[in-house]
Amino acid sequence: MVRWRLAALALMQLASPALAADPVTQPPGISDVPCPAPVAGQFALDDAVLKSDWAWLCRYRADNALVDPAHPPHVVFIGDSITESWLTADPDFFAHGYLDRGISGQTSPQLLVRFWQDVVALRPMVVHIMVGTNDIAGNTGPTTPEAYQNAVRAMVDIAKANHIAVILGAIPPTVTFGWEPAVKPGPWVARLNRWLKDYAHEQHIVFADYHSALAGPAGELPAEFGPDGVHPNAAGYAVMRGVATRAIAEADKQARKYHRND
Repeated sequence: MVRWRLAALALMQLASPALAADPVTQPPGISDVPCPAPVAGQFALDDAVLKSDWAWLCRYRADNALVDPAHPPHVVFIGDSITESWLTADPDFFAHGYLDRGISGQTSPQLLVRFWQDVVALRPMVVHIMVGTNDIAGNTGPTTPEAYQNAVRAMVDIAKANHIAVILGAIPPTVTFGWEPAVKPGPWVARLNRWLKDYAHEQHIVFADYHSALAGPAGELPAEFGPDGVHPNAAGYAVMRGVATRAIAEADKQARKYHRND
């Protein structure tokens, strides 16, 4: 048996001289420079992205490298399209130490995968987490309330372990999805928001109630705040800015406690 193994090893070395010469050669798929050149108009749920970079870690990799460690951001906003579009609709809001790390189309497990890179490694005082619309829509496949809750719990635990104060943003109101018309999101939005509010209270973190600030009488996003019924417009973001500003002021109190204890 030993002779057979030695003979097999010799054959492998002859067939793979590079491997024999360098036993720690980096295997395919791992690279210090993993990200291809950006493609204009690329979307998080494009097949090319999902198959090669499911959480789209490449989306903000270059931007994160530009953040000066000596001057970390005050707040990082992580979320889906509602977060990503906020920067375009209200750029002045993000001109004072706030970073936008939203990616359109994403769900809570995708945020969790990129949470260290796009939040913790940037060392903000506060993180603003707002996600759930696309979980309800099933953008990355069928899921459960428990799976959503566990992803949120994990992000909160990671943030708190790294002395980052947390704001949980309510899922904004909606009763229809243009891209998934068979889904009736209203009851799910209400159910998950109740959990987010209760969980924020339990964890002594801040809950930013965008739903109550924006919702119409049937739980819809009124046309004046978002014509497609899902995504806020400039008027909708103006309302959200007021809620966020108050939430950040409250989270700053927790952040100061963390830093006093460092």
